[in-house]
Amino acid sequence: VQLQASGGGLVQAGGSLKLSCAASGRTTTMGWFRQAPGKEREFVAAFRWTPYYAESVKGRFTISRDNAKNTIYLQMNSLKPEDTAVYYCAAGNRLIVSTLAQGTMYDYWGQGTLVTVSS
Repeated sequence: VQLQASGGGLVQAGGSLKLSCAASGRTTTMGWFRQAPGKEREFVAAFRWTPYYAESVKGRFTISRDNAKNTIYLQMNSLKPEDTAVYYCAAGNRLIVSTLAQGTMYDYWGQGTLVTVSS
């Protein structure tokens, strides 16, 4: 399965961006991770049967899935400078709810798209 992420860019604090990730095949779980400069990769959100979010983005980000297109979206609102990172989409078939935040459980990764939030 190949993943193609898009939608990153430069936005001012308080603004919005929408990321997309198209998969070449069907997987049970798709999600988003991010990695800021000098920091470790962290979980952002995932969609298995329902959406799951990291605490840091709850209420601001919305993940959705279009099964017909094998595509997930990440609508990011009220963006903050600390949201600046390279965002990666990921997918897999081995995940259960308790492992959704574990990047090592995802089998497929996209190339990443840069999101920059200016203050």
